[in-house]
Amino acid sequence: MQPPQEITADWRTFEPTELGPILDHALEAFDENGFHGTTVRDLARRVGVTVPALYYHHENKEAVLMALLDTAVRNLIDRCEAAVAEAGEDPLLRFTNFYEAVVLNMTHRAQQSALDSEVRHLSPENRRRYAATRKRLELMALDLVTDGTRKGVFAVDDIAETVRALLGMAQSIARWFQIDGPLTPDEVADRYTAIALRVVGRPTASR
Repeated sequence: MQPPQEITADWRTFEPTELGPILDHALEAFDENGFHGTTVRDLARRVGVTVPALYYHHENKEAVLMALLDTAVRNLIDRCEAAVAEAGEDPLLRFTNFYEAVVLNMTHRAQQSALDSEVRHLSPENRRRYAATRKRLELMALDLVTDGTRKGVFAVDDIAETVRALLGMAQSIARWFQIDGPLTPDEVADRYTAIALRVVGRPTASR
């Protein structure tokens, strides 16, 4: 399994992904044909290796998907942690940076982020493993919204449902965003972060 890529000091910077030949081609194939519509033979052909050679690196097609999902979510978590840390102790800025980091990731890494919809193809064990890692992102958001609400910065009645709604809204971006479309990643981040702030009861914020 490939380790998450190192996050630069500037969490808003997205360098070209370097997943390796197998995962790079698998990402393209899954994006084009979906997990179910991509065969191991097709993956091997794209990479330029034999099927046995592919199995030498990954046990099966599900293992390839799991490697892509794990790399994507860990990278996202690292980026969000860097964004929150940069904000210091300001609860408003911590949440704002966090959500901006999530949205920027969903745009700059739309292909990887969209793979979340393929989780249904994982075995129960792998699904639990992935869910446990992804839960760290939800817990981070819960902590930020809870802290802001407790300090009177936000006005949220149901924190858990609000966080689920906010993360779901961000996740949906990967399904429609195109890097060559009418909106840039920064524009999408500005708009969605403004929406997120209204959801938590904070219509304006110092950016």
